Amino acid sequence: MKIFSTTGKRQMIYLLCALVGFVILDGILTEYLIDGGLAREGNPFLEPLVGNVGFILLKIVGSLLCAFILWDIYRRFPRVAVVAAWCCTAAYAIIVIWNTSLFFLA
Repeated sequence: MKIFSTTGKRQMIYLLCALVGFVILDGILTEYLIDGGLAREGNPFLEPLVGNVGFILLKIVGSLLCAFILWDIYRRFPRVAVVAAWCCTAAYAIIVIWNTSLFFLA
């Protein structure tokens, strides 16, 4: 049994919370941008769901599932999970910044 530092666990929890928050924020921004005619959904699998309750539910459930999977990976391979969580969080932060910039550019 490995002993994890409290700081490492705390960092991972913050990363996972940020990731879930960014994914949900991306879904909300996408809804508003598409309703306003300022953008379109880039994911062809999600495109039919935009505008329905299922879209936001899928974003919430999917992000929570990813967070739980990353947490499970963290228990076995902490460094791999932290790097993966940082990469995913950074990617979604960039997506949210891009979506937010569309409000100001329109």
